[in-house]
Amino acid sequence: MYLSATPSAETQPLSWRGAAQIVAASSVVWAVAAIVLFILAPGLDTLRRLLVFAECVGLTMVACVLLLLRVPRVARLAPGPRWLVIGALAIPVGYLLGHQIAFLLLGEPLRLVGHKAVSLVPILFTVLVGGLGLRHFATREQLAREAAARAEAQRLALEAQLRLLRTQLEPHMLFNTLANLRGLVREDADRAEAMIDRLIVYLRGTLSASQTDAVPLSREFTQLRAYLEIMALRMGPRLAWQLDLPPALQETRVPPMLLQPLVENAIKHGLEPKVGPGRIEVTARATEQGIEIRVEDDGLGLQEQDVAASSATDASYGLRHVRDRLKALHGDAAQLRIEPRQPAGVRSVVVLPAPTPVAPEEIAP
Repeated sequence: MYLSATPSAETQPLSWRGAAQIVAASSVVWAVAAIVLFILAPGLDTLRRLLVFAECVGLTMVACVLLLLRVPRVARLAPGPRWLVIGALAIPVGYLLGHQIAFLLLGEPLRLVGHKAVSLVPILFTVLVGGLGLRHFATREQLAREAAARAEAQRLALEAQLRLLRTQLEPHMLFNTLANLRGLVREDADRAEAMIDRLIVYLRGTLSASQTDAVPLSREFTQLRAYLEIMALRMGPRLAWQLDLPPALQETRVPPMLLQPLVENAIKHGLEPKVGPGRIEVTARATEQGIEIRVEDDGLGLQEQDVAASSATDASYGLRHVRDRLKALHGDAAQLRIEPRQPAGVRSVVVLPAPTPVAPEEIAP
């Protein structure tokens, strides 16, 4: 007898396909059981009759189990008591009712089983096979429940890891922004005041993003716009920027503050040390693998150091966190590439798996 196990304490109803698979597997098991009984107890009955009785008893027992699993009171019991109750009801009902069905199929008159002579062999054999079947699938249910518990523990550990990465990343961004503001206060009080106003808008967006595990890509671009406006106030005409987000990708979920470390890295290590004006472009586009987001600058470039491989310098701090968050969320399905850009600059490419849309109310205005 084959029963499906579920990871939850309350057994979920089976689909028609799942029930059909259980019936087919049970039929095979009880056919084998009839053959074994025929070999172990020669003279008990013919093989044909044993096969008919075994199939009828087994399938009736399976039907009882499937029906009992749909009874709310039974399904809410703890696993051990639930299977004891199911076995105590399904095995005798399956044995008695299954025999009556077998009599009908064989064209014999209905009669009480053992009304002339009671044979303990088929009764004990039915109890043994049915009990082993119930025990097997009770064990499978327990293993499935433990696997679900392990998966939940892994999910909670992953969420804790992502929260830790975020708490490390957000102060880093804030400190750099405040350092930029400190320098601007000495140079131009009016621009510093405008920068404070934009910083307030930026921090409100950061607070909103910190309260969720994923945000629409449109909100991420809005956050980038606020950050770039702050940096443009500090750098003046030396910084030009462009954001390009197709409407079809605006509702795509991404981790919050995923792109800002790439933009900040491009400004701090590519454009600020550069003599003359510089430009940053952030572009999102759909690909066969999912979505690709590019952060490009025409700054000093990689030069002789590989920013992607560096793990000890401040230049790679944000990059390392972006890579760690992508790895934790998507494994090998997502990646971050750092490439040289011709004729000058750096291109950071974030590749995400197929986009997942969000509800319209989650999109920032």
